[in-house]
Amino acid sequence: MSDAVISARNLELVFETNDGPVHALKDVNLGIGAGEFVSFIGPSGCGKTTFLRVVAALEEPTGGEVAVNGMSPDEARRARAYGYVFQAAGLYPWRTIAKNVRLPLEIMGYSGAEMADRVARMLDLVGLKGFEKKFPWQLSGGMQQRASIARALAFDAPILLMDEPFGALDEIVRDHLNEQLLQLWAKTGKTCLFVTHSIPEAVYLSTRIVVMSPRPGRIIDVIDSPLPRERPLDIRETPEFLEVAHRVREGLRAGHSYED
Repeated sequence: MSDAVISARNLELVFETNDGPVHALKDVNLGIGAGEFVSFIGPSGCGKTTFLRVVAALEEPTGGEVAVNGMSPDEARRARAYGYVFQAAGLYPWRTIAKNVRLPLEIMGYSGAEMADRVARMLDLVGLKGFEKKFPWQLSGGMQQRASIARALAFDAPILLMDEPFGALDEIVRDHLNEQLLQLWAKTGKTCLFVTHSIPEAVYLSTRIVVMSPRPGRIIDVIDSPLPRERPLDIRETPEFLEVAHRVREGLRAGHSYED
């Protein structure tokens, strides 16, 4: 994709360990356009998180190329091109919710007035208005993750990287946050990269789904979603949804039978 916000060409990453080299990613080619919501799904250890970490300049590829907004990942990091939401909320327990969301803005040197405005807007956006003075331990797991998302959005980066942020939550809370995340994406127009182990979650959230093989991580299939942008939860019971879910499942099954 020539107009890709994120592009990977022949991407490879090999970790050197005491037990020998570990091939985390192999021959990954992918382009992601502005405003897409792309989910990555595959078995544990298939390189989903590693790909996000390469985009975020947290890992250095050993082969191929990655570009973020036409820059190297490290240049994109310094240009504040993305926010990152980790598996755990990672909130500082001694800081209030507002001060946790404010942290990247403090580091970036925003003025007090600008910080107050952005924090208020982001907490309102994720439905945490009124919880500014609470501490993380006073919030549920789902609310903590919403605060983590608010923090990643606070400096208005165009790209949001999300590494299985709802994986530890129960199904009811997860469903609710999936709905909220889609609404948030619609409001902000961010380009989202989302790692998950859940087929229903991947199909419900995404404009495209990237199915990956066991290590070494390869792309088995890239599925364009036919679902409309507005998606009530009960869309998961429609034939269109089930057809996409079936294709994802078939891709995962094919990936497991892939011989190196």
